[in-house]
Amino acid sequence: MLAILKRELRSYFSTSIGYIFVGIFLALSGALFSYTTLQQRENSDSSFYFTLMLFAFVVILPLLTMKLFSEERKLKTEQLLLTSPISLWSMVFAKFLAAYAIFAVTFLVSCCNFFILFNYGSPEVAIILGNIISILLVGAAFIAIGVFVSALTENQLIAAFGTMAILLILLLLGVASSYVNFTPIRLIINWLSIFTRYTPFTYGEFSFSAIVYYASITFVFLFLTVRIFEKRRWD
Repeated sequence: MLAILKRELRSYFSTSIGYIFVGIFLALSGALFSYTTLQQRENSDSSFYFTLMLFAFVVILPLLTMKLFSEERKLKTEQLLLTSPISLWSMVFAKFLAAYAIFAVTFLVSCCNFFILFNYGSPEVAIILGNIISILLVGAAFIAIGVFVSALTENQLIAAFGTMAILLILLLLGVASSYVNFTPIRLIINWLSIFTRYTPFTYGEFSFSAIVYYASITFVFLFLTVRIFEKRRWD
């Protein structure tokens, strides 16, 4: 597992993908931070910044996941992984962990922007911390979805756009629920919505059910990815 993890981490920066992701992420986060906090001054809203970043992840995170397994199939190296002396769970988790590590480190570096606020006021630490934790949880769920989609195709563009479509649908479910008048269906939509469960964190409230939900989404999509490779191994 450790060998695969190291290989994947190196691959991000032996090609341009890692540099492109980090560059776009930091540039976008800096621009959104300036717009939502520095330029707004007394009307600044850190929660709005994190919400915008959440929607930006729909486009940014597939850059990390689109090549994880699709490239293996395209280069015909997938069989080497399937026949290697390592469990499928370890293989899938190593690739997931590599992508998540790049995302998490880059995101935490971008959060250094908030130290600027302490020079000009007293921002609400609980709200900022709650948003940071929730973003890390959502990021794990998004990357797990991207890993799953990448395992379905050898075309990286299809993997990227497929992931974007799924992430966008999951985020917009919360908006769609307001147009549904039938209460049971509205409750189901809200239960499935990633954004609805994210909302309490924007007020500094730590929702245990939301943490379980994001962890479950991550586990389910990694499990489905493992099942895909179990099927291929025996075909």
